[in-house]
Amino acid sequence: MTMRSPLPEIRLSRRAKLSVSVIGTVIVLLILATSSVGVYTDWLWFGEVGYRDIFASIIGTRILLFLVFGLVVSLAIAANIVVAYILRPPFRPMSLEQQNLERYRIVVEPRKKLIVGAIFGLALISAGSSAQVHWQTWMLWRNGGSFGVKDAQFGKDVSFFAFDYPFYRLLLGFGFSAVIFSAIAAVAVHYLFGAVRLQTAGPKITVAARRHLTVLLLVFLLLKAAAYWLDRYGIVFSERSKFTGASYTDVNAALPAKTGLFFIALLIAGAVLASIWLRSSVLPAIALAGLMVVSLLANGLIPVLMQQFSVTPNANDKEAKYISRNIAATREAYGIVDADDGGSVNYVPYAGVATQSAADLPKDTATVSNIRILDPNVVSPAFTFQQQIQNFYGFTSPLDVDRYTTNGVTSDYVVGVRELDVDNFADNQNNWISKHTVYTHGYGMVAAQASSTIANKGDFAESNIPPTGFLGITQPRVYYGELMPDYSIVGAAGARENDGDKQTFSYDGDGGVSLSSLVNRLAFAVKYREASFVLNDAVSGGSKIIFDRDPRERAQKIAPFLTFDTDPYPVVSNGRIVWMLDAYTTMSNYPYAEHKALDDITTDSLSRDTGTQKDETINYIRNSVKVTVDAYDGTVNLYEWDESDPMLKAWMKSFPDLIKDKSEMPSELREHVRYPQDLFKVQRSLLELYHIDSPRDFYSETNKWTVPNDPASTTSVDQPPYYLLAAPADGSSTEPAYQLTSPMKVNSRPNLAAYISVISDNGPNYGKMTVLELPTDTQAQGPEQVYQKFNSEPVITQDISLFTSASAKVIHGNLLTLPVGGSFLYVEPLYLQSTKADSFPVLQRVLVLFKDKIGYGTTLAQALLNLTQDRVGQDIDTGSIVTPIDPDVQGGGTTGPTPTPSATTPAPTGTGSTGSTTIDGVLTQLSAAANRLQQAYQSGDLAAIGQAQADLKRLSDQYLSLRVQQTAAPTPTPTSS
Repeated sequence: MTMRSPLPEIRLSRRAKLSVSVIGTVIVLLILATSSVGVYTDWLWFGEVGYRDIFASIIGTRILLFLVFGLVVSLAIAANIVVAYILRPPFRPMSLEQQNLERYRIVVEPRKKLIVGAIFGLALISAGSSAQVHWQTWMLWRNGGSFGVKDAQFGKDVSFFAFDYPFYRLLLGFGFSAVIFSAIAAVAVHYLFGAVRLQTAGPKITVAARRHLTVLLLVFLLLKAAAYWLDRYGIVFSERSKFTGASYTDVNAALPAKTGLFFIALLIAGAVLASIWLRSSVLPAIALAGLMVVSLLANGLIPVLMQQFSVTPNANDKEAKYISRNIAATREAYGIVDADDGGSVNYVPYAGVATQSAADLPKDTATVSNIRILDPNVVSPAFTFQQQIQNFYGFTSPLDVDRYTTNGVTSDYVVGVRELDVDNFADNQNNWISKHTVYTHGYGMVAAQASSTIANKGDFAESNIPPTGFLGITQPRVYYGELMPDYSIVGAAGARENDGDKQTFSYDGDGGVSLSSLVNRLAFAVKYREASFVLNDAVSGGSKIIFDRDPRERAQKIAPFLTFDTDPYPVVSNGRIVWMLDAYTTMSNYPYAEHKALDDITTDSLSRDTGTQKDETINYIRNSVKVTVDAYDGTVNLYEWDESDPMLKAWMKSFPDLIKDKSEMPSELREHVRYPQDLFKVQRSLLELYHIDSPRDFYSETNKWTVPNDPASTTSVDQPPYYLLAAPADGSSTEPAYQLTSPMKVNSRPNLAAYISVISDNGPNYGKMTVLELPTDTQAQGPEQVYQKFNSEPVITQDISLFTSASAKVIHGNLLTLPVGGSFLYVEPLYLQSTKADSFPVLQRVLVLFKDKIGYGTTLAQALLNLTQDRVGQDIDTGSIVTPIDPDVQGGGTTGPTPTPSATTPAPTGTGSTGSTTIDGVLTQLSAAANRLQQAYQSGDLAAIGQAQADLKRLSDQYLSLRVQQTAAPTPTPTSS
């Protein structure tokens, strides 16, 4: 009897078959062309930046892994299918089951080569695609070297866990996949062709099929034995206890269990091998079931019982040894080793009790004279309002802080690049030609001294188009930045690019990919789905396309194995604007080191603006590379920074020409190297608990610290660290140092527990971290308490209520914590911003707290002086004009302290004059300016507020100069009406 195929028969004419073939071929070619366009444009891009060999190396490695792993797995599966087919029985007993299967055999038999080929191809693509993403694991295994540190449990070098262990795990994973899918395929073929009979009377499996499947089971057991042996080393990453690493239970229960399971698996494998010559399948089945039961007991039940009934009740004692291992490994892996142990973290006891009076604060020229009043997280709109120049320019928010030395004096500056911002384009500027061929670049960099107010354009130290200021910018054009459009067409014949203020320009830099080739234009037309690349005359001979313009994305594309800091910052070097970035080597396989989610521990109140880190778990990090990206031509340079990092050495061996020696970094760039924010966030997060030495205290979390919440944020989120120019926290010098700082609070209370500061100046002290530890019973107020104290003061709350209206809002600036005079000085600027469009925040008040006393004024100098007076905001209340204590402190732009009369000294008056200006005349003008300022506050006119503040500052400086020169007898200080 002829069996009918279960599939319907479809007959096509020769013409129909040809049409289907042509259509299918065209579709496949289109898919391949579209997917290959990205590879081709990347090939062009890497050629532009000069790192095509890096791209070729990565692509070559991925292809190699694709082929090797894909072929091994697919060949294993295909070979077992072929073996199963060869071992099919020549005769099959007649049964209903076999009759039903015969219909499918009729379909399969004439197409068996096609089916095996399809399965082979599917397995090749699936396994190869899965393997090629592990190219970093492969490269580290091939090129990794020694760490020079041995783990505490097995005595193996850390490199085994960092480089070898992940690769062995990868091999085992693909080995198991090959065996399991081979077994599934073999069982299916044996069943289809009658070697396995589930519903047929008699033997259920032929001897040949049983031996075939037994061999596969043997290979599976050998792989399982290898997995058990490798699992022994995996206990150093255990999360069973409150810490990462092998715990008491892991060492005393899990480790012996895994060792025992290794030998049991080998014994069972031997028994299975012997069963090949037996005629029964019972022994292999019993052996496999026995291994599963023993594994469940040894890996699961026994460790759980030991942990629950033996370890947990006595954890302080039993876990002490293993906690000590975790503390030591975590400190080493995250770079927070104590200075006493050869590390960079210096713990300094700090009483937190003031040893000087508030009147002496201005004498601290290293810290108080450099207090930053400008909040870079707030004043970006002010930069835009004062220095945008053209509507299509803009500044990032937040801005950046950097330091520059002029005339031998180092000051910190708030800086921003005037970038092209597509969000600011007018409607008539949003067409393709304008967006991509006319408005192509930003222009210049703007800087303001951090102690200034930027109420007027003249307050900027670097500004305008063309650039004017102290930075000496000779190439102000910015084609690469954080706000740029996805691509621009530049360098076309004829100057068509808008250049600054009503000028035109044609790009002549080295950046960009040539569009002179039709193939290139077609490729980019497909990439961006834009026909204008082919049809528009703007894409003419000599034009180039600039794309991948964000500095971080640009660097990440070149070195995808590095993790980059979320905040690139601009500097000026040799007359050019250059973006600087910090790059990290990370891993999650450092034995005993605590695992942390990188995105969680680096998230703070600014992350919504600066972006978040990768969603990955790490337990090792080093700031091993500094990166620069030229803002004009996009040149990317990577410099080795941590010369002792084994991870970086492995990558440098993998890509010998990628990372330059540290000594090759230009000296101008070295001056602007800083300690990276994300690394500092990671380290302060670890120091919450890992400053504790005692395993007992660690386990019970006695004296744990936490990062305080940002008091100005409406959600519970960490306060960001701040860059400051101040005296070193450890008191090692009276000269100011650029540093990154963060207060820490007691875990269960808002009181201050510690203050962390790390030196960011390039030099021998770079990376030196100081932790000021307050007594455990401290009552020192933390940032959240200080913020509440400010907002509970009647004078301040009254002003805030006065400022706040339907047309204006109050903005709290960054609350700075500064160790001064044995205690802490808190400083917070208060801004007022109109709710109207295109408004910007204007500094209105400065709040300070020292020795639990609040100072409140319109300037920092006035707020510091108020600390010595009877009432909060005394001079604001009475309307008197306060002369600056120190022009440097107030932010007048001078360098070094200038002696001034104290607030309690009567102000001289009389006929002393300079030129035709008398003290009496200046006082009259001061009184009028004060009245104008009060009227401006009441009206909410921000422009009038800014002008009145500028007048007050100018007249105050003039009045001070006259007082120093005059010699008349003193009289009481006049006050404004």
